[in-house]
Amino acid sequence: MPERPNHTALRPSWRCPVCGILWPCSAAKLRLLGQYRGDRPGLLTHLAKLQEEASADLTKLNPDSALPDLTPRFVGWAQTR
Repeated sequence: MPERPNHTALRPSWRCPVCGILWPCSAAKLRLLGQYRGDRPGLLTHLAKLQEEASADLTKLNPDSALPDLTPRFVGWAQTR
């Protein structure tokens, strides 16, 4: 059986190494929702920590540029509607 693609964040760029788009990609979101099924507060806490790490990494990569608000990208999608 072939190995599943790994849709984890490629650091320090915080892009998906499989999709090439900003992380979390759709596949990563689905995986995270499955991992944290029944524990939405745990998922949001995990995503907030990752957002802090991404903010630090992206600031180092682009020290002269202001970062956009990363909340919608990292936490906003996982909040209950």
